[in-house]
Amino acid sequence: MRFVATANSLWHASRRDQTGFWALLIAVPAVLLIGHPALALLVGCAIALGLDRQPLAIGSQPGKLMLQSAIVLLGLRMDLGSVWSLSVTYWPEIAGYVLLTLGLGLLLGRLLRCDSEPATLMAAGTAICGATAIAAVAPVIRARSADTAAALACVFLLNAVAVFTMPWVGEWLQMTQQQFGVWVALAVHDTSSVVATASLYGEVAAETATTLKLGRMLWLIPLLLVLSWVYRTPDSKIRVPGFIVVFLLASTLSSMVPLPPWLISLAGTLSKSFLVLALLMVGTEITRTTLRNMQGRSFAHALLLWSLVLPATLALAFAVG
Repeated sequence: MRFVATANSLWHASRRDQTGFWALLIAVPAVLLIGHPALALLVGCAIALGLDRQPLAIGSQPGKLMLQSAIVLLGLRMDLGSVWSLSVTYWPEIAGYVLLTLGLGLLLGRLLRCDSEPATLMAAGTAICGATAIAAVAPVIRARSADTAAALACVFLLNAVAVFTMPWVGEWLQMTQQQFGVWVALAVHDTSSVVATASLYGEVAAETATTLKLGRMLWLIPLLLVLSWVYRTPDSKIRVPGFIVVFLLASTLSSMVPLPPWLISLAGTLSKSFLVLALLMVGTEITRTTLRNMQGRSFAHALLLWSLVLPATLALAFAVG
């Protein structure tokens, strides 16, 4: 039903916005042919900057659906035992990272004299799941739209930096696939950028990063519960993302039923294609307005926090990977 609704929205959006629709229609086969997530991100960014707006009025909805589809299809290639083993093995590191990053983000916000709401948004986005965490936390803490836009702008920019630079750093440091997957799962903000960055390094890195990132993403639930109590917003909607459940079901299916090799190969191909398209849509969110929304103090907060997170998680990845 959700896929049909998204397709219907795309149809109506294309009729309202011919220029953006045709720009994406030309870009899609090009990025699929090349198959490089980072290039897809760059193409999407170029389209949005050229138009000075997102090419489709429905925004990030198609990109989210494509990313979730890519993750679910990746689950068909993973054994549930491996997913469980990775999750249990790295649970202490994920918990420690989330809690320490949240605390550090709030502390840096006070030191930089940021207001509590934008500091909380940036701390949550860095600690848990980027734009998803920011969008979920904003109404709970009653953040201003300007603060939310600034936090999202910082996350989008840092995500782009991660996709282009971290695979190169991993190669230079001769990191193993698992080490790189752990590093990316902890250090990168958004799920889309985590999966894309790890996929550029290899399949094992992508599987490791995806599993750990989904575990990290679940920390959004207790965070929202705590913030709802602190800010007295008991009516906030809190739920487990449905695609995580479907990912686990796909992994269970691949563990219990011997799937034919052609189906596993097809799932891998489709997963990579959906990921490329998801990054294309993520790139379209970086408009000139997005860049203008980056307030100096908010960007300083985001950059300083991430500059501390990157080397710390890199050291942790070498220690436990």
